[in-house]
Amino acid sequence: MVYPERENIILDKTYNYAIRIVKLYQYLCKEKKEFELSRQILRSGTSIGANVEESVGGLSRKDFLAKLGVSYREARETRFWLKLLRDTNYISTEQSDSMLEDLEEIIRIITAIQKTTKNKD
Repeated sequence: MVYPERENIILDKTYNYAIRIVKLYQYLCKEKKEFELSRQILRSGTSIGANVEESVGGLSRKDFLAKLGVSYREARETRFWLKLLRDTNYISTEQSDSMLEDLEEIIRIITAIQKTTKNKD
């Protein structure tokens, strides 16, 4: 699915990732009857894209970078929860590998945007 209003690679990727996170949350609640960890990953995993969206509407470069920084930290937190869910057998290695691979790409893109923005003068 493409982000509805415009083509922007990081918006598209984080929006689609949020959809995957919501589906993972639904799976964990329905199939695994897991509610605490699933809420944590739902919050951090969907926050990545929400903060990227907010960064686009930033009023200044500083505001833009601050929201991207939040997205970066939420992505790292999501990585933690995915690994924990994998290592406690709530999700399979295949499930976690797929989601972690996409997450690493998002982290790389956010990092590149941060570096590029900081170097602009």
